[in-house]
Amino acid sequence: MKLLSPTISKLLRIRHSQIEEWIQHPIEAQRQVLQDLVTHGQYTAFGRKYGFSSLFTVRKFKEAVPIQTYDEIKPYIEKTIEGEENMLWNTPTNWFAKSSGTTSDKSKFIPITKESLENCHFQAAKDVLTLYYNARPQSDLLTGKGLVIGGSHQLSSLNDEVQLGDLSAVLLQNAPFYGQLIRTPDLAIALLDEWEQKIESLAHSTIPENVTSISGVPTWTLVLVKRILDITGAKQLTDVWPNLEVYIHGGVSFTPYKQQFQQLLGSQVQYLEMYNASEGFFAAQDSPDANGMLLFTNHGIFYEFMPMEEIDKPNPTTIGLQKVELHKNYALVISTNGGLWRYLVGDTIQFTSLQPYRIIVSGRTKQFMNAFGEEVMVNNTDDAIAYAAAECQVVIADYTAAPKYFSEQGKGGHEWIIEFEQAPANLAKFTELLDTKLQQLNSDYEAKRYRSIALDIPTVHAAPAGTFHTWLRQKGKLGGQHKVPRLSNHRQYVEEILQLL
Repeated sequence: MKLLSPTISKLLRIRHSQIEEWIQHPIEAQRQVLQDLVTHGQYTAFGRKYGFSSLFTVRKFKEAVPIQTYDEIKPYIEKTIEGEENMLWNTPTNWFAKSSGTTSDKSKFIPITKESLENCHFQAAKDVLTLYYNARPQSDLLTGKGLVIGGSHQLSSLNDEVQLGDLSAVLLQNAPFYGQLIRTPDLAIALLDEWEQKIESLAHSTIPENVTSISGVPTWTLVLVKRILDITGAKQLTDVWPNLEVYIHGGVSFTPYKQQFQQLLGSQVQYLEMYNASEGFFAAQDSPDANGMLLFTNHGIFYEFMPMEEIDKPNPTTIGLQKVELHKNYALVISTNGGLWRYLVGDTIQFTSLQPYRIIVSGRTKQFMNAFGEEVMVNNTDDAIAYAAAECQVVIADYTAAPKYFSEQGKGGHEWIIEFEQAPANLAKFTELLDTKLQQLNSDYEAKRYRSIALDIPTVHAAPAGTFHTWLRQKGKLGGQHKVPRLSNHRQYVEEILQLL
């Protein structure tokens, strides 16, 4: 790979000039993307229903096609899985990414087409590499292997040509040959579906490799890292892999985990965030130092942004890139070359920059706390819990929170279950810091907490190590893309976990 470095560097420089084009002209890029999507879509059952052949402007497209939730496109997806063609997209769809987003029992199956694989997921991944090398021209990233912590896949029982699996498994199975050469472990291990066995196999098979990068959801990456350190007796991962350069993460906010990763990986390791969901590859940091992730506007996805006050309206309004504002929460609406049309993803984002367009994921449309008008989002709680942990010099493994409703016994408030690596010596002090920081971050919460008139100080439970792991196992949601829901506006998850305590 050292010999290939000059050639790789030249190819990446050529691609970077193309990336600069859509960075500099994102509105034009988006218009072209929508035109291409509608051209494909006019030959589908969905496109015929909504008259795609006569839609020539963004305005006409939005007027003709209503916002779609998963339940509304589910009949088209089910028919595609059963073998019917041209339902949502006009080329064969043989892969579906299984997505739950939370630990609910309901799974979603997101269509993955040849176009979404090649022009969205894989092209975006190559562009991330291009941007990284542009920011770090002396990088030796490609002289070693990338450790990918992926999911699993299985054949559909309805159609022998259709396969269902975690997005990471779908990408691994379809990756080009050169991608397989620079990745570890072998596919047989990467696609194992029993996670406790997978972690053990991953650890033993990758320790001898020259790993220069790691990609995976933080929760499961931590489990693997700790197992590798346990096997080797090393204090930091760079003692095992001296050339480890970057950890690429996504799926959940990295804020509560960063301190722990810095302790376990080593000071030389960079961190790079990507926003690669089952529905598409949306954004990535164009540099490890960038504030937010660069929105990918030329990868087969047309974006709309729904202000939060529109979410519950029967005919919600969306806006385009030219009208978005900094630091305002928007629900993400997408049309894609995977056959999703004006699809409400369920994530909320904020723009951190408008030149270029950079975003952060601020939460989920269904993961928030607003039982008392406090409108607390995940980015608020992530930042507050990270602050309290740093002040108390403790490390957070995971957490969830929910409303605690008014009762005869007391006022309303929030109830937190936090799994610490080591519990703080003074849990009351930790709670006070958490509460104070949350008030600083969220004025609605601060107003409700004023003199504890409306909301009392949070109730915090310190959960024993392994609590969330046990809960996920009990629900059959261990590993893959399954995550502990940070916030809920109901008490189902909190009550289930309290039973384990």
